[in-house]
Parts: sequence; structure tokens; C-alpha cells
Amino acid sequence: MQTGPDKTRSVQLPGPAPRGWRAALRARLEGATATLAIPALLLVLFFFLLPVALLLARSILEPEAGLGNYAELLQSGAYRTVLLNTFTIASVVTVVTVLIGFPVAWLIAVSNRFWGMALLGLIFISMWTSLLTRSFAWLILLQSNGVINRMLKGLGLISEPLSLVNNMTGVVIGMTYILLPFVIFPLLSTMRAIEPGLLRAAALCGANRWQCFLHVFLPACVPGIAAGALMVFVMSLGYFITPVMLGGSSTMMLAELIVHLVQSLLRWGLGAAAAFILFAITLAAYALQLRLFDPLRSAKGGR
Repeated sequence: MQTGPDKTRSVQLPGPAPRGWRAALRARLEGATATLAIPALLLVLFFFLLPVALLLARSILEPEAGLGNYAELLQSGAYRTVLLNTFTIASVVTVVTVLIGFPVAWLIAVSNRFWGMALLGLIFISMWTSLLTRSFAWLILLQSNGVINRMLKGLGLISEPLSLVNNMTGVVIGMTYILLPFVIFPLLSTMRAIEPGLLRAAALCGANRWQCFLHVFLPACVPGIAAGALMVFVMSLGYFITPVMLGGSSTMMLAELIVHLVQSLLRWGLGAAAAFILFAITLAAYALQLRLFDPLRSAKGGR
């Protein structure tokens, strides 16, 4: 039996990839990413940009074209008082919330797992409770014959009940309690991300506890403080239920003014102008926070 020559199949290896294949692949991926982003862009367009544009148009066109609504808001003494109340209350609430939230976040960060989870559970239970219920509870606690005034009188600290509602004091107390978690959570995340070796290195270099806190720990917490303060300040600007329940006519804020202009006076153009001013203030605060505490710019060395 004759055997023919050994025939082997030649295997052709793939040649070198065509020139520019990486650029082509990157272009395809970018095209696919852009296509997948279209639904999100449409949602942003119809549920955010379009309402803001309509709000701006209404503030300019009603009741007649021009900037008359904005001029009336800024020239009227009553409206300027409302703007001043809004900024004052939002600023005070932000400062008080940060001062209270910082030690609470630190306590949770240094506690063991059981007590840390217990404290977080209390905060979550408070957040899950209805906003109206919490505001009404503070109304009961702070009124003239409420628990706080009766306790202070029982201890002999006061002879007459303190005025804690229908004024700025009640508004600040209620809003601080409700907005406190929005400072605690960013601060807690920032504190847990701090490398413990930094504090040990500072102590080895001769720094005492206060120096470690002021020069190492506190500067590392600045991004969390900024994020929490911005969130509280922006939310305070547009708060409605708590200021209405715990405040009075002298402490009217911008959100309450907008509701009054639209529902009671039917001045949609003036209400839209007030709402757009609130929106512009929010954007300005966010831009300032990005300018001062942008994490991406900090990671790049401030370039």
C-alpha cells in the first residue's frame, strides 16, 4: 500500500491589525454610549430643562412682556423682607446643623459596630417619619404650655413661658432637626475615608490632640462639611411646611411667598419670577461649591 506524501493543512495566522483599529473601536464605543444616553437626555430635557424654560418665559411674559416682575420683587419692601428672611434662616440653619452634625458624625465614626448601627438606625427612623408629623411634634413641644416650657419652669430656670413658636426660633429648631441627617451622612462618609495613619504620623511628629484635630482631621473633613452645608442651605431655601407651621407672618420665606402669590393672588408671573430667583440662587451656590471644593480639580492638583 503506497502512502502519498504527508499532506498537512497550513494554518494561516491572523495578520497584524489594520492601522488605526484602536481609534475605530473607540469611535464605535463612543457612538454606542451616546445612543444609550439618549433616553436619559430626553428625560432631563422634558422634566427639567423644559419646565425651567417655561418658568422663565412665564416670569417674563406675564402679565406683560418685560422684567417688571423681577423689578417688583426687588423694589418692594415686603418682598425684600421675605428674601432677607429666607437667606437669614437658611444661613442660621446651615451653621447650626453643621455644628451639631459634626460631633454626631464623629461619634458614629469612632463607635463600635453595634453602637454605630444603633445611632444610624435612630437617624433613619427620624428620616422615615412623615415631615408633617415631625413638624407638628415640634409645634407641640415648643408651644407655651408644651413639654419644654413646662420642664424649664419645673427646674426653676424660667418664670414665664418662652416664645419658641411663631417666630424664627421655632423655624430654626424644627428645620435643624429635620435637615440634620443631610449633614451627618456626608461627614460620616468623609471621616471614615480618612487614613488613620495620618493622625498617628502627626502624633509621632509631636502634635497634641488639638493640633491633630485642627491641622489634620478638620482639614480632611472640609469636603464633607462643604457637601452637607450646601445640601442643607439649598433645601432650606425652598422649605415650606416647617416654616409655615412653626413660623409666623414675620418669618415668611420665599417658598411660602410663591404659594401665596400663585394660589391666593393668582399672580402667576410674579410667582414664577420668585421661583426662578430661588432656582438661580441654588445654581449659584452649587457653582460656588464646585469652584471651592471640586474633588476632580483637587485630584488633578488644581489644574
